[in-house]
Parts: sequence; C-alpha cells; structure tokens
Amino acid sequence: MFNQNSGLVKIWVRNVENGTVTREQVPKLSNLQEVVYVVLDTPQQEHNAS
Repeated sequence: MFNQNSGLVKIWVRNVENGTVTREQVPKLSNLQEVVYVVLDTPQQEHNAS
C-alpha cells in the first residue's frame, strides 16, 4: 500500500505537476492513483512541507 511519502507517489505527483503525464495516466496499481490524487488535490503549501 502506498502513502504520501512513498517514492513512487512522489514521482507520479511530480510527473503530473510537470505536465509529463495526465492524472488519468497514473496507473491503477493498488492505491497508487488514489494517493496521487489526494496529494495533487492538497493545497501546495501542505504537500511541499512533507
């Protein structure tokens, strides 16, 4: 199970934020897509602090 501090989550978040991939391209691997969406939907200051 992935969490907000997982390396794979951080990679996918960065790729979506950079425009390399879209949110829809995040794989449905376990809870990866769900956690990535939560991080992306969290206000910027909060997820930069983690």
